[in-house]
Amino acid sequence: MTAGSFPILFISATRIGDAVLSSGLVRRLSQEIPQARFTIVAGPAAAGLYKDLPGLQAIILFEKAKDGGHWFRLWRQVRKTQWGLVVDMRGSALSGFLNRKRRAVFKRNLGPPVHKVIEAARVLNLEADPPAPFLFTSAETEAHAAELTAGEGPILALAPAANWVGKTWPLERFAQVAIRLLGEGGPLHGGRIMVLGGPEDVGAVSALRHVVPMDRFIDLVGKVDLLTTFASLKHARIFIGNDSGLMHMAAAAGAPTLGLFGPSDEALYGPWGEKTRIIRGPRDYPTIRAVDPGFQQTMCHMMDLPVEAVVDAAMKLLAES
Repeated sequence: MTAGSFPILFISATRIGDAVLSSGLVRRLSQEIPQARFTIVAGPAAAGLYKDLPGLQAIILFEKAKDGGHWFRLWRQVRKTQWGLVVDMRGSALSGFLNRKRRAVFKRNLGPPVHKVIEAARVLNLEADPPAPFLFTSAETEAHAAELTAGEGPILALAPAANWVGKTWPLERFAQVAIRLLGEGGPLHGGRIMVLGGPEDVGAVSALRHVVPMDRFIDLVGKVDLLTTFASLKHARIFIGNDSGLMHMAAAAGAPTLGLFGPSDEALYGPWGEKTRIIRGPRDYPTIRAVDPGFQQTMCHMMDLPVEAVVDAAMKLLAES
């Protein structure tokens, strides 16, 4: 530990969505410990969320090994540092083998289920005042996002993909919603579409490209990093997407966010913030879980969410925000 610094080892959650939902902890530590110097441990998917973090010393990519040697490999990388604090959002035993003054380790919730933001806050005993998700962005990242989103008309941001097909609303229904909102008489008439996703989601672009002219279509699918995507979402008038990491990024960016839910529990994973709403079909999560405990009917649970319900919810959110 160098004089005047406070080394913090932060072992991030695995998935992008969970990492975003716990990101407020990093901000709170940065605010309360000005001399904090962060080493972030994150999987390849979520690592990019931290690249603009003030006081960042290093990002260690954490990739699982078939022989389970990934934790030993990580231990060898961090064992020589005297840590002021180790925060482990993966709930491992690693911090017990490190030289540290304090440690805070995620523990599985054994009581009544709570939202993942509150569950994360418990790691630092902040349940009474859970820090909202927050991602740091540099001036360069913000400038790039402003350039990508420059133009006339409000932006409808769409994220039609998810990490599991069972949580994915049909692409053609996203297109129908966009037509209703952006068309003649719609609340976003004359506006633009911004489509978001990773390289594996490129098929979503062709399905939505016909909705507006090319000069009103912003294609960011697989073309920008996570923080540029996040900064671009700050320019959106509304975001509509499946339950995914992008949905949580949109909410953290302050965009009015409408999350589409089916076989996932909004009480735990709903978007966090005042300008967020969720919409689902006629069946609530407990009902879906009761009729399909193993989630084998993957294509059914999002199909009962009609276009009209999403359009109505989007219009209401636009009016309220």
